[in-house]
Amino acid sequence: MSAFVGPTAIAGYAGIVVAIIALAVAEALTAVRRSWRSPVLDVGDRMIDILAEYPALKERAIDWFGTNDKLALLIGIGVLLTIYAFVMGVVAIRKSLLVGTVMVGLFAIVGAWAALGRANSTLGAIVPTLVGAAVGAASLRFISRRLAAPTTTDEPAAAWAPEAVADPALAPAGPASRRGFLGDAARLLGALGAAAAVLGLGGRAIARNRFSAASSRKNVSVPTAEEALAALPADVEVGVDGVPAFITPNDDFYRIDTALEVPQLSTSNYTLTVKGLVDNEITLTWQDLLNRPMIERDVTLTCVSNNVGGHYIGNARWIGARLDELLQEAGPRGGADMVVGRSVDGYECGFPLENALDGRDAMIAVAMNGEPLPLEHGFPARLVVPGLYGYVSATKWLTEIELTRFADFEHYWEQRGWAEKAPIKLQSRIDVPKGLAKVAAGDVAVAGVAWAQQVGIGAVEVSIDDGDWRQAELAAEDTIDTWRQWRYRWEATPGRHSIKVRATDRDGNVQTSERAEPIPDGASGHHQIVVIVE
Repeated sequence: MSAFVGPTAIAGYAGIVVAIIALAVAEALTAVRRSWRSPVLDVGDRMIDILAEYPALKERAIDWFGTNDKLALLIGIGVLLTIYAFVMGVVAIRKSLLVGTVMVGLFAIVGAWAALGRANSTLGAIVPTLVGAAVGAASLRFISRRLAAPTTTDEPAAAWAPEAVADPALAPAGPASRRGFLGDAARLLGALGAAAAVLGLGGRAIARNRFSAASSRKNVSVPTAEEALAALPADVEVGVDGVPAFITPNDDFYRIDTALEVPQLSTSNYTLTVKGLVDNEITLTWQDLLNRPMIERDVTLTCVSNNVGGHYIGNARWIGARLDELLQEAGPRGGADMVVGRSVDGYECGFPLENALDGRDAMIAVAMNGEPLPLEHGFPARLVVPGLYGYVSATKWLTEIELTRFADFEHYWEQRGWAEKAPIKLQSRIDVPKGLAKVAAGDVAVAGVAWAQQVGIGAVEVSIDDGDWRQAELAAEDTIDTWRQWRYRWEATPGRHSIKVRATDRDGNVQTSERAEPIPDGASGHHQIVVIVE
């Protein structure tokens, strides 16, 4: 008999079915209350917090999985849970039902710990986990009774003897066919697993539909900006295939954050509070926010995890209320030097107050590229602060703004070894040709983007095979807060060639060649590729 259908395997599969039942019940309960979440998601969120304590590991995960890092984490949790459940089933059915039940209890403890670790969680947050675990424990006993098989006529007597099952008293008397028994066991487990999967998936679907902010977003109209922008001039793009569009479509905009599941905020009960070291605490409803004067600005956002030549950068046209005007209304107190943005899921980041009040177009954004903010990009409101990496400034699903002091507060990533302050570094990138591409000899377009927010790009240069730096042609500048496209026409000769690029900002600062990894305050160095000319 194959090891995949033998007694031990059947016991292990039973453990997996028990885990599915427990999780399905917990998932079904998430459709009852918004504050109840799946234990898997709660554990995943806590894993993100723990893994964030090791910045190098975080960067490696992003390098390996890119924006699929959260999916990879969920798959990893699923694999570990499956292994644990398999062992639990073997222990419970072949050795000790009591020990197996204790293992279910350990599952409940981990889930409860994760649920209580959520921002603003209450004791009620553990209900789905506890109920799911209780049903799982009952299911384990039920399945154990059904699988307490008798000794058969066509197998060694010890294989299914009473001492080989969790509860010998439950073993029925009389001969039975091993093959028939295993077939019955498989059918039982298959039926229970399928029913549990339907329950869990159904509950998940109901919860997503019931608590989704999609309908709220659908009813939002993009506000008219008092300071609206004209259409972009055609010459902001160099016209080279392979260079990204000047405005990044919402669906293509990178997403890096700590939210395992996109928070769902409805505008009907949305509030934004400004508090802390202020003379006048302010609380705005959604309509209050929309009633404020709106500006429209093109701003490039960059993730600190972006490696040299990386693609965690995007440019969008944002509409929102000025942050400086709101803070001035609140009245910063003496000593306040830090702005903390807080998300509905408890994420916190912070940046210097002077960066909010120095005239830059920092805003509470409500629209992106002509439509309400996408759910995954912070609907209904988020912070956009030109010139700062997102990990200190770009709070999504924004519900609180607090003024405090750097001496009194460490933001989420600062606690984990990243820099306290994070201005975006001068950088450039080659988009065309791609690294290791094969191109025909002759006139070859080398092109890409460069950025120097709050200063602007003054020049871009290209070096072939470590030769002299040669001026590239710049596309028109939109604003100092957006990236700028460039192009260089290269008369390529056959062979293997290296190409590198560097930028100079409008203040005359030349992009450094010194290589630095993203940790702790952003990558630096020249982007360099190799191409084959035929």
